[in-house]
Amino acid sequence: MTIRTATEEDWPQIWPFFSRIIEAGETYAYRADLTTEEARDGWLMRPPARTIVLEEDGRVLGSATMGPNRPGRGSHVGTASFMVDEAVRGRGVGRRLGEDVLQWHRDEGYRGIQFNAVVETNLPAVRLWQSLGFEIVGTVPGAFRSRAHGYVGLHVMYLTLGS
Repeated sequence: MTIRTATEEDWPQIWPFFSRIIEAGETYAYRADLTTEEARDGWLMRPPARTIVLEEDGRVLGSATMGPNRPGRGSHVGTASFMVDEAVRGRGVGRRLGEDVLQWHRDEGYRGIQFNAVVETNLPAVRLWQSLGFEIVGTVPGAFRSRAHGYVGLHVMYLTLGS
């Protein structure tokens, strides 16, 4: 498995699992009717942000975006989003993407990483981020409408990277 910067040519491989994840309604608050063009334009980030893919034998297994959480006076704290093809879950794709994202933020001089909206019922993600050192710093009750669970909380998770 290799991780590299995503290109426009990767989108046809990202979109199928991206759209299935959105359709499932359990992890992201994107509109259900999001078009492939809207999704691509929002996912493929430009500097100072970055989008990566993890691929194996030419197949994209997952993707992540990263960059500043807020502009200006908040730009010293980063953020990231992750999408992993459900067919390869449990193979460490999310962890590998997460580790790459952490290293990129360190290399770029960020002081911390903030995840603004981790769905509390997405236990694999919550456990992964906690295993990488993130803490839940707060939960917004009922802020996410899960297809399976109804209204559930969104965790704000944070990891300090340096001073």
